[in-house]
Amino acid sequence: MGPSLLVGFGLVALVAWYLATDPLKLSIASNFPDFDPQYIAPLAYNPVLNCSRDNRNKLQATDVKWKGEFVGPESIAFDPQGRGPYTGVSDGRIIRWDGPELGWITFATTSNNRSEICEYDKFSTEEKPQYEHICGRPLGLRFHKKTGELYIADCYLGVMKVGPKGGVAESVVADLDGVPFKFPNNLDVDENGIIYFTDSSTKYTRRHFFVALLEGDNTGRLLKHDPATKITTVLVDGLCFSNGVRVSQDGTFLVFVELLASRLWRYWLKGPKAGTSDIFVENLPGIPDNLGRNERGEFWVPLHSLHTSMDIYIAGVPWIRQAIGRLPLAQKQLLKLFTPKPHAVVLRYSSEGKLLEILEDQTGQKVHSLSDAQEHDGKLYLGSLIASQLGIFTISSST
Repeated sequence: MGPSLLVGFGLVALVAWYLATDPLKLSIASNFPDFDPQYIAPLAYNPVLNCSRDNRNKLQATDVKWKGEFVGPESIAFDPQGRGPYTGVSDGRIIRWDGPELGWITFATTSNNRSEICEYDKFSTEEKPQYEHICGRPLGLRFHKKTGELYIADCYLGVMKVGPKGGVAESVVADLDGVPFKFPNNLDVDENGIIYFTDSSTKYTRRHFFVALLEGDNTGRLLKHDPATKITTVLVDGLCFSNGVRVSQDGTFLVFVELLASRLWRYWLKGPKAGTSDIFVENLPGIPDNLGRNERGEFWVPLHSLHTSMDIYIAGVPWIRQAIGRLPLAQKQLLKLFTPKPHAVVLRYSSEGKLLEILEDQTGQKVHSLSDAQEHDGKLYLGSLIASQLGIFTISSST
């Protein structure tokens, strides 16, 4: 065996040892000694290759608004009077659009400990994830139509609410049996005030979401909270990153997202199937996030990105995800390496789970990395966890 071959074997062994032990503790998994990627059943096929496409790129007709004024308008809502949009942004505020004269106003906050560290820098709106647990990070937003109260899923502070006049939100529920929620993500409120919400992980917070995805963490849950009795119940557990949730128009069921499995579940609230769940849509062509619902009872499903052959493959190969998690790179750097090219997709489904429409911006020039799609007055409002803008798409232009 020649010297060059020995050196080659030595380098391979050194890299393998480094990735296995992470001796310098520079990886995103270094703070999680029990980081242990699990096998994730890969999709049976690449759904991108087997679905209809919007080759007209209808979402390129989106009107991009308020670019650079904030970052991360993850969820969008309108109050019972039709005011809005309201959205939660990365500095921890919930803001409301009050028209061209007043612009965006601060409607509410979720944290009692806010200080100047929470504010955007003078010349930048770059997010500060290291302060989210102090400043709050509102994700899911939903109004109770009868009371006008805004319910908020803050991913560090739990489920909260604020009255129609705004202000500092109050806690509704922040723990289950004394154990604080780790990652509240999205929620909906039915006509009786019952709150349904997701907790994406019992192990990882939002700051470490990429570690959760690499591990294939399956501790996500769908929960129910009754404000009258103050009882919180786990409806479904064992989920791989539970996310968006929306009650159906008639209130007989709700739909919720299991992100890593690229599928939507239906949980029955009424009728002979009440208390059971079944698959509503599976093999989605990309990564789902929140859910919208229109007055016709149809569901809007925005996708953060489309699947690639690579992400489908590594789902079933835990050691590759283990190696990625041990690389001496920050989460931001890893996201740049592994995030697919910018793309925007929104799917529209019937209340029976039939695909009705697909909207795309295949270039990502106007909108991309979508997290929310909410229909209001003939327009589709498009949010994003990472973008510094909102998109407004006129629905009639897609027909």
